[in-house]
Amino acid sequence: MTRIEKVLYTGKTHTSSGGRDGASRSSDGRLDIKLSSPGSAGNGTNPEQLFAAGWSACFIGAMGLAARKMNVSLPAELTVDAEVDLGTTDGAYFLQARLNVSVPGLERDVVQAIVDAAHRTCPYSKATRGNIDVTINLV
Repeated sequence: MTRIEKVLYTGKTHTSSGGRDGASRSSDGRLDIKLSSPGSAGNGTNPEQLFAAGWSACFIGAMGLAARKMNVSLPAELTVDAEVDLGTTDGAYFLQARLNVSVPGLERDVVQAIVDAAHRTCPYSKATRGNIDVTINLV
């Protein structure tokens, strides 16, 4: 396990009892959301959606770093659609994920190199590596 030498930021949230059917608020008040179980008729988001949003945003940042190192300009139309599945195997809960990356206007091999570098450096990718099934698709 890698130990952090210097903490750059700490995200802090408080989630009420009820968990998936509760509420969560960040310490700075910028995030204040209701939570609902996945697939329910509730009026909140769920942890899988939050994880997908955080990972896709972080991944785009990691792609930007990789592209700069390769002297490649990424188009403004770049998108990452993250899909995080919650499922069961033998009665236990697990996650799996897909990152669908679209980078119009660049050669596929260049995009693949950027995506590979991003997947090696993105903190979310590091956290999931070896823990859940992850597929990255160039679309």
